[in-house]
This record gives sequence, structure tokens and C-alpha cells, in this order.
Amino acid sequence: MYYIYYVKNKRLTFTVKEAKRKLEHYCVYQDRCHMEVEKKLDEMHMIPEAKELIILHLMEHDFLNESRFARSFARGKFRIKKWGKQRIKRELKMRDISDYLINEALSEIAPEEYYETLSQLARKKYDQLKGKDLFQTRKALFDFLYRRGFESNLINEVLGDMLSKN
Repeated sequence: MYYIYYVKNKRLTFTVKEAKRKLEHYCVYQDRCHMEVEKKLDEMHMIPEAKELIILHLMEHDFLNESRFARSFARGKFRIKKWGKQRIKRELKMRDISDYLINEALSEIAPEEYYETLSQLARKKYDQLKGKDLFQTRKALFDFLYRRGFESNLINEVLGDMLSKN
């Protein structure tokens, strides 16, 4: 027997079967990590035993896969948001993804594509910064690219090539 509580038309508890179905849809819509699923289960006010059962079910039926999540997260953030490896790594660590899976995900980013993206971002930002002196421009470019998560040695290499040509 279970009770269903409502607060302002919002349901507070679910049966295990309902929660499984709801989380299957949640995971199908977009790859999720364990942390996101656990947070969703907490919002649904599920007891620890039910959480374990549901997470196990999602993993067995391949709705929840940390490796797949890490790879798709890294690809998406790199290609769409143009994040560097350091930022992607930091964000995955915040989601409790293991170092092994993080390295596996980052290895999918081709070095040539990574360098090309860094160069394009630097060029685009440089065009916006024209008019400042060389030192200020270099610092602004470096800071911008570093915040995006690119490695400082690569940033210096790209900036050296780009600014020597101008």
C-alpha cells in the first residue's frame, strides 16, 4: 500500500513502476549520468531501496550508461559550445564521472579538429578586439580561450602564430 500526496497539483510520490517508466523517458530524451538520475529520484521522494532498484533497472536495459553519457557530453560541448578539454573535464568531474571515462571521452576529440576550433575561436575574438594595443589584445585573447577550457600551451602556440602574421 502506498499514499499519494499532492501539493498544489504536484504529485510528491510515485510507485516504483511509475518511477521506472518516468525515468526511462527521462533517459531516452537525453543521455544522463547517475548523478542526474539520482537527483531526479530525490525530487520524486523515492526511498533508497527503490532508488537502487530503479537505477539497476535503467542500467540493465541500457537507459543509463555513464560511458555513453561522457562521450556524448564531450562531443556535444566541444562541437556545439566550443569548449576546450579542460572545461569538459571539469564539468564531467562535477558530475562524478570517473577519470577513466573522462579520458576515454576526451580521446574522441580529434587533435586536428581541436586545434582548428581553437584557431577559429582566436581569430573570431581577435576580429572583435581590434583597436587595442598588442599586449592588451594578447591578454584578452588568452583569458577568453583559457576560460573556454583550452590548454595554455596550445593557446600560446595559436596566439604566437596568429599575432606574428598581423
